[in-house]
Amino acid sequence: MPKIKSLDDLRRIREEAQQDLRVRLETGTRIIVGMGTCGIAAGARDVMRAILEELDRRKIDAHVETVGCIGMCSCEPLVDIEQAGHARVTYRNIKPDMVPRLIEEHLINGRVVEEWVVGRLPAS
Repeated sequence: MPKIKSLDDLRRIREEAQQDLRVRLETGTRIIVGMGTCGIAAGARDVMRAILEELDRRKIDAHVETVGCIGMCSCEPLVDIEQAGHARVTYRNIKPDMVPRLIEEHLINGRVVEEWVVGRLPAS
């Protein structure tokens, strides 16, 4: 996090945080990309870039965040999708060319891409 050097810096950071919170609350969608060393080595940066580009291309607002290793290194890159009222779904071995289908099926059509799923957490 950058150092806060002025009141304007603090206001800017506050506005960014409020916008981020609004996106989370309004869309109810979180996309989580595993960016531990194992994920990065498996191509998670390219997957993250592909996700951001696909969301932008389709004008979809979603909160995209990163996490470290969760111990499933052989399944990296891992991508979790969590939508309000639905189970959190973890997808395994995601490559950049898989992202358009993932976004289309899961976010737009509401269908889990079963052949890529490695786990689920019930909706909270």
